[in-house]
Amino acid sequence: MTRRRIHKQDGIALVLVLWVLLLLTIMTGSFALMARMDRLEANALLSATQARLSAEAAINLAVLALRDPADENRMLADGRVYQQEIDGVLVEVWATDERGKLDINAADELTLANLFIGHGMEFGEAELLAAAVMDWRDADELERVNGAEDEAYYAAGLQVGPANRPFIIVEELMQVIGMDYDFFRRLEPGITVYSRSAQPDPAFAPVEALLALPDITYEEAVEFVQQRNAFEPGDGLGVELPNGLVVMEQGRGVTYSIEARATMPNGVWEQLQTTIKLGASKKGAPYQVLRWREGLSLIHISEPTRQLMSSRMPSSA
Repeated sequence: MTRRRIHKQDGIALVLVLWVLLLLTIMTGSFALMARMDRLEANALLSATQARLSAEAAINLAVLALRDPADENRMLADGRVYQQEIDGVLVEVWATDERGKLDINAADELTLANLFIGHGMEFGEAELLAAAVMDWRDADELERVNGAEDEAYYAAGLQVGPANRPFIIVEELMQVIGMDYDFFRRLEPGITVYSRSAQPDPAFAPVEALLALPDITYEEAVEFVQQRNAFEPGDGLGVELPNGLVVMEQGRGVTYSIEARATMPNGVWEQLQTTIKLGASKKGAPYQVLRWREGLSLIHISEPTRQLMSSRMPSSA
C-alpha cells in the first residue's frame, strides 16, 4: 500500500512539474513577445520622428532655394517635384507660387463658374454655386440672381448662413450652399485666399487652377503643365496655351505653398504642407507661416498631380 501511495504521489508531482514548466514557457514567451513589440514600436517611433524632421528640413531647404538670387539655381515654384536621397532618406519637395492659384476672394462670378464647369459640374449648377459664393463673401445681405443669402440657407435646413465677408481659409468654401466635400477636394489644389488675383497665372498654375481659364480642357491642362515643367531656367521662350498665348514666368512671388514628403528606408513616411510668405516675421524668421497641415489630411493627392509626379521626377536643384 505504501509503495502504491508513493508511486501515485510521484505521478502527481510529475504533472505539477510539467504544468509549472508550461507556465514558465508561456510567461517567457510572453515577455519575449512584449520586448519585441516594444522594440518594434520604438523603431517605428524613431523612424517617424526622423521622417518628420527630414520633411521639415526639406521645407526649409525649399525656402532657401526659392530665395536664391541666381535664377539658374532657384527652385521653380510651378509644382514640379524635386527629389534627393539624404542619408538614406528619400526626400521629395514641390512648391507652387500662390499666383498660380485662383483667389476665391478676387475671382468674378464668370471665372468661378468656369472653374466649377472645368471640374465637371453642369452649367446651370455651376452658375448657382458661383452666385452663392459671391453672396457668401460680399458684405451685403441682398440676394443676387441665382445667389443665396440667409433665407435660402435656412430653407435648405442649414443652421448658418453666409458670412458676408471674404474667405479667411479655403476650407470655408465648404460652408457655401451647394458645395460638397468631394467636389471641394477636387478644387482645393487650385484655389487660394492669398494671391489677390482674379485669374491664375498659367506660369505657375496647377491643372486644377488652369481649368478656371476659358476654352481649356482637362487633357489640354495636363499636357500644358507637362510641357511647362520640362522647361528649365534659361530655356528661352515659354509654353503656349491652347489659345496660342505664350506663357513665361514674370518676376518672383512672395507667397508659396510647399509640400514635402520624407520616406525612410523601412517605408515609414511623413508628409507636411505649408503656405509661407517670404519676408522677416516678428520673431526674426526669414518667412512667415500662414498655414500648416500634416498627417492623414495630406494622403489625398489629386490625380493630375499624381500623374505628373510619376511621369517626371527631376533631380534636386
